[in-house]
Amino acid sequence: MSSLHVCSLSRLAETVEAAGASHLATLINEGTPVVRPPSIREADHLVLGFNDIVEEIAGLKPPAESDVERFLAFVDAWDRTRPMVIHCWAGISRSTAGAFIAACRLMPARDEAHIARELREKSPSATPNARLVRIADQLMARDGRMIAAVAAIGRGADAFEGRPFELPLRPEAAPRAETRR
Repeated sequence: MSSLHVCSLSRLAETVEAAGASHLATLINEGTPVVRPPSIREADHLVLGFNDIVEEIAGLKPPAESDVERFLAFVDAWDRTRPMVIHCWAGISRSTAGAFIAACRLMPARDEAHIARELREKSPSATPNARLVRIADQLMARDGRMIAAVAAIGRGADAFEGRPFELPLRPEAAPRAETRR
């Protein structure tokens, strides 16, 4: 199985190249110019435009259920023969939420808390967008486990920009405890 790579917009081209990625998910403010690396086919690039907010704020567009549905469909369609890169502006909030959501989707037997802890180990600055996680938790019927897992790792270290990182997809590691179902 392949892996997920997370980065900021400024590190996009180098991360796609270093990872040898075939798929790219862009989670960024509407209208932000993003140059798709030439190695990524247009059909393999998902662009979702929304602000990095968790509550309604006048004049800003929060992540919506339709955004998460489109993201999950994109993840489901990925053949996983080569890595996927998920990026946002800073590589801290929307993209780390995307990686967490994708990992939970692709490894349904894995414990959400374990995935969140691995995310924290890979990225000390990761602060997954709670609204994205909340919507995904509902859509995937995770009964609040995704929300609790992200709350448990807390806010990441302050950073202007997150460092690119890889989140391997290993479905056999750390299954969900049966008592938690």
